[in-house]
Amino acid sequence: MGIKPIGKHQWLFKYLWLYGLIEPQTGESFFYEFSHLDTVCMEKYLELFAQKYPNDLHIIQLDNGPLHQSLNMSIPENIIFLFQPPYSPELNPIERLWLEIKRKLKWEIFENLDELRKRLTSIITGLTSQTIESLGGWDFILKALLKAGV
Repeated sequence: MGIKPIGKHQWLFKYLWLYGLIEPQTGESFFYEFSHLDTVCMEKYLELFAQKYPNDLHIIQLDNGPLHQSLNMSIPENIIFLFQPPYSPELNPIERLWLEIKRKLKWEIFENLDELRKRLTSIITGLTSQTIESLGGWDFILKALLKAGV
């Protein structure tokens, strides 16, 4: 029999949403915080991303979540969505980065969203491109990108 770990708990929930993209070959990243996980915020995030990298064509890998497949979403011209097969988060390079961020936040309790925001900012600014590349640049993904000529 195992032993259940004892930890602090917090019953009050307030949210913020961290949107993020990583480039698995270089470790470059783009994060932005929003108050909601919805089409309006996703459109704004994509707009900000496209404005930061206006001269590049971006293939963004997404899961099949309803947000990503909204028929009403406006997508910038320099962005193409690539949907991964259902129930396959291991194919998305950013998933291990989200796990790393969650690992660093576990067992922490924040008095308010500003404290959480400061901690997230600290974690994200502490991520080097080498760390992001090591988390998201899996060999099989990099080989697939190379073969596809991306």
